[in-house]
Amino acid sequence: MNVYFQGMLWVLGAAAVAAAIAYFLRHVGETEGTVENNESAGQVFTIVGGLHAVLLAFVLISLFDGTTAAEEGSYREADSVVAASWAADALPEPTRTEVRDLAARYAQEVADVEWPMMATGNGEVGDKGWELLDELRAAIREAQTGDDFQNDQKNLASDKLWEAYEARQQRLNTAGGDGVTDVVWFALVLGSVMTISLALLFGGPQPLVHIIIVGILAGLLSLLLFATYQLQNPFAGAAKVEPAAFEAVLARLR
Repeated sequence: MNVYFQGMLWVLGAAAVAAAIAYFLRHVGETEGTVENNESAGQVFTIVGGLHAVLLAFVLISLFDGTTAAEEGSYREADSVVAASWAADALPEPTRTEVRDLAARYAQEVADVEWPMMATGNGEVGDKGWELLDELRAAIREAQTGDDFQNDQKNLASDKLWEAYEARQQRLNTAGGDGVTDVVWFALVLGSVMTISLALLFGGPQPLVHIIIVGILAGLLSLLLFATYQLQNPFAGAAKVEPAAFEAVLARLR
């Protein structure tokens, strides 16, 4: 289902439910004294709504930063693999060809196999990627060097490969992270319900305006919750990080 269509369903559904409740309260429930309660209800609404807005903003900013960091990490990992392969080009055969082939196979494994598995959120991608990195490390370590330049390039290839190891581990940690925990979800959802409930306590001479305001508030909170849901896994959802970095590696090495 299209993400925009899903988002509209969330927003319109929440707005319709909240507006229906507001209509019921204004036309069926007891309305005497609601106008007089606006001042006290407004003070509580300011506190509750403000705290909830801070929590929502904190969660969304953290998720945006996490997605950005995951994308940057994927390019750092891919670039390190390419740099290791290019440094190994100065080494004698068969190391030169072996390293280039292993680097291409590693990028293919990450893009075609690991990336779809990371969307599940458990961080389990199998051992093939690690095995290919181990083969790369062994090939570089066992390479015979004939002069200082080749020895320097061998050390550079090893350093870049270590950077790839670190970036890979960080990527898998991110993919297997908890995202938004159950406790935070509980606070977000309950806080949204409490905020809308306080808005329902307001009264005034124009019921239609009150109903529209409550519906818009519910729709906005639902939209923010939907954005949180879509961003909680950087490798899944509407804003997921694509394996473009490793596809570029394949284009460079083949």
